[in-house]
Amino acid sequence: MTRHQAPYASRPEQSRGRQHAEPGGETRGPRDAFQRDRDRIIHSISFRRLRHKTQVFISPDGDHYRVRLTHSLEVAQIGRTIARALGLNEDLTEALCLAHDIGHPPFGHAGEEGLETALKDHGGFDHNAQTLRTLMLLDSPYPRWSGLNLSWEMLEGLAKHNGPVTNRGWAMREVDALFPLDLSGWSSLEAQVAAVADDIAYDNHDIDDGIRAGLLTLDQLLEVPFVRTSWDRVKARYPDLPDARLVPELVRDQIGLMVNDVLENTRANIAASGVETAADVRAAGRMLAGFSPELADAERDWKRFMYATLYHHPRQLAASAGAQRIVNDLFAAYHADPNLMASGWAERCNADEPDKSRHIADFIAGMTDRYALSRHQEIFGVTALPDEFVI
Repeated sequence: MTRHQAPYASRPEQSRGRQHAEPGGETRGPRDAFQRDRDRIIHSISFRRLRHKTQVFISPDGDHYRVRLTHSLEVAQIGRTIARALGLNEDLTEALCLAHDIGHPPFGHAGEEGLETALKDHGGFDHNAQTLRTLMLLDSPYPRWSGLNLSWEMLEGLAKHNGPVTNRGWAMREVDALFPLDLSGWSSLEAQVAAVADDIAYDNHDIDDGIRAGLLTLDQLLEVPFVRTSWDRVKARYPDLPDARLVPELVRDQIGLMVNDVLENTRANIAASGVETAADVRAAGRMLAGFSPELADAERDWKRFMYATLYHHPRQLAASAGAQRIVNDLFAAYHADPNLMASGWAERCNADEPDKSRHIADFIAGMTDRYALSRHQEIFGVTALPDEFVI
């Protein structure tokens, strides 16, 4: 047992393996299965594309705004910190955090809604299932198989990080048929930690971006009791500093408060459940890692506030409408003439439905914001965007 592993941690030597057997002689360097998963994600094309995919603001011009890549790195930092404190497998946790948003299309949730509309008659679109589809079928750097050939624990964690999958769309059913992921069961603690780390990251870092963009004010934030409590502590420590200097400290305080709450609550849940192995965690019948009931309530209130004031801000809604139009235009153009797609994609396009529409959606989902804009301009000429489109 390595120093960082508790009895209920996932163990690479006990992995259920990979979809495709890999001869041991092809192992490159002294890495275990989960370290290799992490490294395959970091070196993948789909991970690199996250640097030009929307997090909150569509195609941000400013260098200081977050994108999917920086968000994923922040999630990984929080996730690994929690995993280390709980004695979990840090490499698997980090890999899950880094990969969790790979299935997001260009323009974030606006792009997802555009693809959902385009595929409404062909099974719909779900970014979580698209993450698995990308990693198992589309991003294929190896000569003998499709996908990155990640471990079962990695793929299972991505599928079930929010719990058992009861609403299984076509994409999730397809990957599960290729490599059964026990979708009706619960996930590892590492996957549960990755999910809560995602919540902590975007709950707090979106404050910084919202204020920077001028869509949130400190006065608005302080209307939320959860934030007000943290702010009062910060002001008590630094009573003589201007408010603008203290916003980053507010974010740090809230992240620390939430991480400590997760650690305390998760330890209590583990003790109460009596789990002793990773298999026990999956058999526990509930999430063990997460916020206390009190903080969970406060976090839900916080999310409602952020949706009302930031994510559904009129400027954001106008930008989202423009993004959906671009996605819908591209889908219609490629559907009418698949030869407009990039080389390789056009040749592989099946004329029969639903394969044709799903193939086109795969192509669009892999685009970055700027690539989608350039392809739209190439097909339709100058793309008229709302003034709110670029922050």
